[in-house]
Amino acid sequence: MPAGANGITHFDEAPDRVREHGHIRARWTFLGEGAGSVGVGLRRIRIPAGGWSTPVHEHGREEEIFYVLAGTGLAWHAGRTAPVGPDDCIVFLARTGGHTLHAQSEELDVLAFGPRVQDESLAFARIGASIVGSRFVDTVPAASPERIPTQFIREAALGPPELPPDPGPRPRTIVSLADVEPRTVERPRIARTRRNVGLAAGSRATGLQHVDVVPGMLSAPLHCHSLEEELFVVLAGGGTLLLGDDEFEMRPGHVVSRPAGTGVAHAFRAGPEGLRYLAYGTREPADICYYPTSNKINFGGVRVIGRIERLDYWDGED
Repeated sequence: MPAGANGITHFDEAPDRVREHGHIRARWTFLGEGAGSVGVGLRRIRIPAGGWSTPVHEHGREEEIFYVLAGTGLAWHAGRTAPVGPDDCIVFLARTGGHTLHAQSEELDVLAFGPRVQDESLAFARIGASIVGSRFVDTVPAASPERIPTQFIREAALGPPELPPDPGPRPRTIVSLADVEPRTVERPRIARTRRNVGLAAGSRATGLQHVDVVPGMLSAPLHCHSLEEELFVVLAGGGTLLLGDDEFEMRPGHVVSRPAGTGVAHAFRAGPEGLRYLAYGTREPADICYYPTSNKINFGGVRVIGRIERLDYWDGED
């Protein structure tokens, strides 16, 4: 299946790029784009020993959630460092200081989840300036003729951030999977265990859950969202993605994008070895979730579930 077909890609299929600019060295795999995500993004970043993932940066509105697949390293945040390793979840909230990641003696392999917030800014081409929010700023090209992001070029010229003699204690925004309380659901067709690692690490606008599905069982009822967009990453085992009337085989490395408002319901069914995946999504108080099997609707913001007695589909015409 080609990358992005039906909102599905794989670690081995999505487009990638190696970025090497001074101390900033990593291979980026654009999983969100490969799967066709719309309002959220997902990148796999593999940082070689001694490298740094990105320039030190701070978002004004976007919060980022990282999940460590393999390797060890340091999370650098506002001048402090803390050790990170496999199955750690790291949350960088907006407006809390610059951050980046540093691999030490081995490659650090992480998944980076985040929303795509597109702020309007007014550019003045002739005078090389822009209005960003309430600020009038000089404008430089976003990338060099070689398509190297300007921030990477300037950060590389400064050299790596200073490291304190010893890493500090881990902040509340870094949690290990093993330290997050599991919640198990067992119903006639549904059996899973979820760990809300994003919430445990302090995420606010988005969420990340680690899910184990019992062999042969469903992860959840078939459902679709009106406003919330979801991304799924298969970590282990295998199974089937149920997508409307279609079914697709899943294996480790598969990434599934479910944009909001498609009207096409989805769920996962685990294979004989069970299914383990990450589920990332936005938190939208006005979201409505529809369950076609039972004709139920969940009004998420007010925590009310109702059943539709009569169901009519709008064909888009008056």
